[in-house]
Amino acid sequence: MFAPKPRLNVRPPAVAGSFYPHAKGKLRATIESLLAEPKSSGQRCLVGVIAPHAGYMYSGPVAANAFAEVAAAGRGCVRVLLIGPPHYVPVIGIAASSAKAFATSLGDVPVDTDAVASLLDERVVSNNDKAHAPEHSLEVELPFLQTVLGDFTLIPLLVGDASPQEVAGVIGAMMDGRTLLVVSTDLSHYLDDAAAKARDRATAAAIERLDYTTLGPYDACGFSALNGALCAGQERGWTIDRLDLRNSGETSGDRSRVVGYGAWAICAAEPASA
Repeated sequence: MFAPKPRLNVRPPAVAGSFYPHAKGKLRATIESLLAEPKSSGQRCLVGVIAPHAGYMYSGPVAANAFAEVAAAGRGCVRVLLIGPPHYVPVIGIAASSAKAFATSLGDVPVDTDAVASLLDERVVSNNDKAHAPEHSLEVELPFLQTVLGDFTLIPLLVGDASPQEVAGVIGAMMDGRTLLVVSTDLSHYLDDAAAKARDRATAAAIERLDYTTLGPYDACGFSALNGALCAGQERGWTIDRLDLRNSGETSGDRSRVVGYGAWAICAAEPASA
């Protein structure tokens, strides 16, 4: 059999069949099953979530807690600003993609090319398709978003060595009342269960106090994107509420070398009552 030819200007899925099911029906059933477990915390002013990006068999139950919040509160969102780390190709600053859409087994998600072009024009980001091509940190969030939001456009950005202030500037420029921020990151890597839980609790506390000055690569692989979101949160008066905090030992059974996962809701200040 011949493999299908890549479609022009569509970034094909890189980890379908490994991080999540390749078959459309199985993928949809998997996500619906994951989303059936968590209950929304009832956040009224959700502006974003922080979610892990490992294979669904490991981090899917934690990610589902984040996307249950989106399902409950995010139906008015028509655009997603999705930021996360590059794992395979180094990125200087912040990397956009020249693709017109990102594909998963559930279909294509169109990129907001005008928004990306505006960031390129301001020279705050640059295109780096080589970094996006193999990357899973953004892709694994998309099937959840396709399920809970339906149709939306995407601003996909990989955050390399950009400062928190630079990332916060991009967030500030892109966020509006109809845009959802999704920060993709796992937490500690390859510690034993006890050490991982201690480190991840400290990381969670820093996230929840919007401290963008202390987290580094040993705390969260997406620390640059995460610190930018925390900086933006300080500037905009957001709060960040924990939804879940676990590690891979709870699903794999191997507690000698685990990866930490957390889910948080990012909330704006409550609107003033009339």
